[in-house]
Amino acid sequence: MEESYDFIKDLDVIEREEIFIDIARALEQTARDAFIEGYGQFAAMSTSMAEAIRINADELARDDLHNSERVLQQAAAMIAKFKAAHPYPLVSKSVH
Repeated sequence: MEESYDFIKDLDVIEREEIFIDIARALEQTARDAFIEGYGQFAAMSTSMAEAIRINADELARDDLHNSERVLQQAAAMIAKFKAAHPYPLVSKSVH
């Protein structure tokens, strides 16, 4: 999975920061899904990565773009790994 994230070089700092915040949200959603399905360790790793990205989004958007690309690749790999193993999310049909 060697996808290229060279597009972030063409974006300004604010747009890059928004991308990192969005990927953090996606990781948090993946963590919730993993926790619901009983994969606590994967949920903890996804939550930790999401928090780290969210806290450092400004620095990732401004500093070394090569490392920023690697962070995006790792986050995308985490999400893809869970989606590949669990392609069908649980759907709650409970009535309140």
